[in-house]
Amino acid sequence: MPNQGVFKEEGFSIGADMLLNHMDMAFQLPGVQNPAEFVRSNFSPGTYEDNDQKVKFSKGTTTLAFKYKGGVIVSVDSRASQGQYIGSQTVKKVIEINPFLLGTMAGGAADCLFWERNLGMQCRLYELRNKERISVAAASKLLANTMAFYKGMGLSMGTMITGWDKTGPQLYYVDNDGTRCKADSDRPYFCVGSGGTYAYGIIDTGYRFDMTDEEAIELGKRAIYHATYRDAYSGGVNNVYHVQKDGWVKVFSGDTYVHHDKYSEERRAAANP
Repeated sequence: MPNQGVFKEEGFSIGADMLLNHMDMAFQLPGVQNPAEFVRSNFSPGTYEDNDQKVKFSKGTTTLAFKYKGGVIVSVDSRASQGQYIGSQTVKKVIEINPFLLGTMAGGAADCLFWERNLGMQCRLYELRNKERISVAAASKLLANTMAFYKGMGLSMGTMITGWDKTGPQLYYVDNDGTRCKADSDRPYFCVGSGGTYAYGIIDTGYRFDMTDEEAIELGKRAIYHATYRDAYSGGVNNVYHVQKDGWVKVFSGDTYVHHDKYSEERRAAANP
């Protein structure tokens, strides 16, 4: 007797065999009575509080994405910080799940990279089983389900899943609590990370749904520049992707310092009207 679908949403179903395969890939938990409490008391995930933890999980980044008439723009920085120490300036914070799906990285780099690569594997398995690409909604739901399964276990993730499917361009936010939010006409963009508040200020001011591709790309660059200027934990290289009907395209990659001459005058003018 074939397995019956045990989860359905927006035309997508997961069979019991797929859930069992997912369980086979589960991590071994710490050999203590309460793994979640052990992680919270020793590693301080998802918080900047100093409670004498043995390892303090400090991080920072700026990632953003927004929908407009030409698709979706994704713009990120590339700095990885460990508290006040800059660990790397060349982290690839846009994860290319497949030619039509992108994910972004904020929080713990290892958590985001591992679970979004795992999501890519699940999306490929779906394609092989169903002979069609997975929808963005279903892909984001798979990741949200994984995060809900490991909720309280110490993961630190604030990601965006975006792509183009049968319904057009789509954008979702997913975090380590299993929260899943869809971008719509009332909320067409997300900014994630320690520099996100600065990026929101630029996006709120300059966003229009009817922007041209050039204007949208420019807005993504400008928002990342201002965030890296104000947020010490963001910086490095600005990478910009454009999600279109035929798939995503990387449209810009350059050091955020090259933006300075272009946007610093704009910043000074805004500060001294």
